[in-house]
Amino acid sequence: MIDVEALKAYAYDTIGAIHEVHKELGPGLNEKVYQEGLQLELSERNIPFQKELLFHPLYHGKEMESTYRLDFLVNDDIIVELKSVESLSNEHKAQLFNYMRLLKASVGILVNFYPRFAEIERYFFDPENNEVYASDGFPIRKNS
Repeated sequence: MIDVEALKAYAYDTIGAIHEVHKELGPGLNEKVYQEGLQLELSERNIPFQKELLFHPLYHGKEMESTYRLDFLVNDDIIVELKSVESLSNEHKAQLFNYMRLLKASVGILVNFYPRFAEIERYFFDPENNEVYASDGFPIRKNS
């Protein structure tokens, strides 16, 4: 079982950077604007990250040709996916959960900058059980 409270603390600085970007830029802009803002904010805070990281999923231990692109990988194991949409959908969540599972990332943050108050959802991955957990510590779904 993962320690959700420890992972929340681990993601705290990244969440703070996201809040600052929304505070500075406001709601309703294009996703790329927020991506650039978050890149600048993470740099200013000296938080290590990779932007638009490409990766190839593995199949039976072999790298596939297919590629995925993460908006951000922070501290090597926090995936941040940015959206600027009217409302977050199950497809947005599924995208994040799959990225977390494929990369064995301990934290996933899904952000919607479109509304007046940024929507920030945190999720946590337990590689032992191959499960994603919500911030309340309950499993979201079983990944098989």
